[in-house]
Amino acid sequence: MRGAMLASAAVLFGTVLTGCGGYGHYYVGAPPPPPRYHVIGVAPGPGWVWTDGYWDRRGGRWFWVEGRWMRTPHQRTQWVPGRWEETRRGRWAFRRGHWR
Repeated sequence: MRGAMLASAAVLFGTVLTGCGGYGHYYVGAPPPPPRYHVIGVAPGPGWVWTDGYWDRRGGRWFWVEGRWMRTPHQRTQWVPGRWEETRRGRWAFRRGHWR
């Protein structure tokens, strides 16, 4: 029971943080390292979506943020993954993942 409550709290917290990111983005001067891949496994239940991991910048260094299962906030919502894009000025912009 307690484990289920902690898991629910973690998902809710992750969803709130993701929602805060919204359409935000930031720029860096170098491209991210190649993505990491691993076996995803089976969803914990109906209404769960896998969100891929991504490279983030923290303290001027690259940091891998692990992918995770997230419960959809509404039945018809869809996860749009975050992505790195090269700009015309040669910088790299990160577009945060969000629900649509």
